[in-house]
Amino acid sequence: MALPLMNTVDVIELMENYVEAIRPSEDIRDMLDISYEIEDQSVVLFEIRPSWSTPGEKIHMRYAKATFVKKTNTWKVLWMRASGQWNIYKPMPEVPLLEDFLDLVEEDKYRCFKG
Repeated sequence: MALPLMNTVDVIELMENYVEAIRPSEDIRDMLDISYEIEDQSVVLFEIRPSWSTPGEKIHMRYAKATFVKKTNTWKVLWMRASGQWNIYKPMPEVPLLEDFLDLVEEDKYRCFKG
């Protein structure tokens, strides 16, 4: 189930502004960049880095995810473990707004999202 079209437009605008504000300077973006993707009802943040094992290849390293829960009209907050599994962010498992999710990721009080 995907986000409704109007919600998707709002999400894209918010995420484009957020990513542009936190991206590294242009001179190092070939070594580290930040982006996002929308998957069904989720927004996923990831780093883009060169692969250490395959020169010339870029890898996407996911680190934070918010999933919209229509029933409660909230966003479920998840972080990526080193095992590659998504885990609920226990200090704040749900937030009312996507902006609140971005604030949690930026604060990263427990070093779950960015390490």
